[in-house]
This record gives sequence, C-alpha cells and structure tokens, in this order.
Amino acid sequence: MDNADPAELRKFSDLASRWWDPEGECAPLHAINPLRLGWIERQAGGLSGRRVADVGCGGGILAESMALRGADVVGIDLATEALTAARTHASEHDVAVDYREQSAEDLAASEPESFDVVTCMEMLEHVPDPAAIVRACAALLRPGGTVVFSTINRTPKAWLFAIVGAEYLLGLLPRGTHEYARLIRPSELATWARNADLDVTAERGLTYNPLTRRYHLGDDIDVNYMLACHASTDA
Repeated sequence: MDNADPAELRKFSDLASRWWDPEGECAPLHAINPLRLGWIERQAGGLSGRRVADVGCGGGILAESMALRGADVVGIDLATEALTAARTHASEHDVAVDYREQSAEDLAASEPESFDVVTCMEMLEHVPDPAAIVRACAALLRPGGTVVFSTINRTPKAWLFAIVGAEYLLGLLPRGTHEYARLIRPSELATWARNADLDVTAERGLTYNPLTRRYHLGDDIDVNYMLACHASTDA
C-alpha cells in the first residue's frame, strides 16, 4: 500500500487549478521558492547537469525551477490533479521535467542510487509514515549525493504561526492544510535520516514577516525549516 493519506491527496488535488497562481492559495510556495532553490543549490554544490528527484512535487513549482537551472528532474507525486497541473504548465512553458504518478518507495525500488540530488519539500508532515519517505529518499541517492527536506517544527510557536496565523488569520494557506500532531521536530527528522545512513550536514529556518510580507532564511527553526543530508561515499 502506498504511504499516502487519501484525505491529504485530496487537499492538494483540490488546489490543482490554482497551483500556478502566484497571488492565490499557493502564493507562499511561489514566494519561498527562490529562497529554498538557492539553498538547495548551495547544499548540492550546483544543479546543472545533476539528476534530481523531487519527491512530492505537487504542481511542479520547485521541479520546474530546478530544471531551469540545468538539472535533469524527475518529479513524483500521488495527487493526480496536481501532477496534471504540473505537466500542463511545463508543456506550455517548454520546460523538460519527467513527471510520474509514483511513490517514493516505488521509485527507490526501481531506481536505487540513481540520483545526485533528492528534494522532499513540504511533504513529510502529510504522510502516514514520514520515516519511510526518508529511507526511500536515502535509497535514491548515489554515494555522496544530497537530499534536502523541508517541513514544519512541532512547537507551540509553529502552531501559532503556521496554523492559526497562516491558515486562519492571514489566509496564506487553506484552512486545514496542516495538523499539529503531524508536525515534525528537527531532532526526529535528523534521527530518521541517520537511521537511513545519511549524514546530517546543515539546517536552516524560514521565517515570515507579516508587516513586510516577505520570507527570510535564518537560524530560527521554530516553525519552518530545511534539513540537508548527504549519502556516505563508498569506502
């Protein structure tokens, strides 16, 4: 059985027609994309010429931007309508991304150690077994490859800012996008990564200023954060 929650898949499929509207419900994804793209590129030592798997690619905002940086990108997701939006946008803008309706576990089984870079952004908090996704991402990496995860910390501050603030007060995200119990502490994610034989190499927080309406990268990981890991090289 796929490691997916049908209710969560419906949430993202319902957004499909608005995924590429930079002023709509996915506006935060468009706003943070340049920041996370730059950080991913720095952690990976560049994207041009690299084979990349974007796990949980949704409508393809990050996948397309990595392809435009010269990466050979495979984008996978189980939300059918979101993938349709991704394929349509890529076709209309002549961007080459190989989109597949496939789970991370299935891709890891069919193409182990086949990718230089793996990204898994804003997905782990939406699946029943996030540790299994981490293991699959690790299995996809070639020796020395880079994986970058992003998710939301399970803290009172995250509940206030990412759920109450972003979903109910500011309307940055649709209500019900996140469930507090599913949020993931950095220590938990790091443990899953190490158990999958990954070396944790960097972490970075992402914060939002409601007055300037701008996002920033920094040391504050109390709410949104990214974790970079590397696969061990052969001895």
